[in-house]
Amino acid sequence: MTAPAAPQAAAPFDPALPWQKSRSVALRPEPFGALVYHFGNRKLSFLKSKLLVGVVTALAEHPSVDATLVACGVPEAQRPAYVKALADLARSQMITPRESA
Repeated sequence: MTAPAAPQAAAPFDPALPWQKSRSVALRPEPFGALVYHFGNRKLSFLKSKLLVGVVTALAEHPSVDATLVACGVPEAQRPAYVKALADLARSQMITPRESA
């Protein structure tokens, strides 16, 4: 008898690398930000700011998380909080590493 497959581990989060919203994720805009649902692992998350929603959707357009935060106008003092929020999204596979072109 074989053991069940272990759940796929999320990639380690590195804000210097390119990331993107997972293809298995849907964003539903809400007045507070957005609901984020992963169809694969069935996790539901809440993005509690419209700026964070903009960052998540813009990840695929920039060479790194750091570049995305700058491009989206996240104030420098708030960037550590945004990096933490994105790391949490990476752990739950809401965002995934992007292959460099």
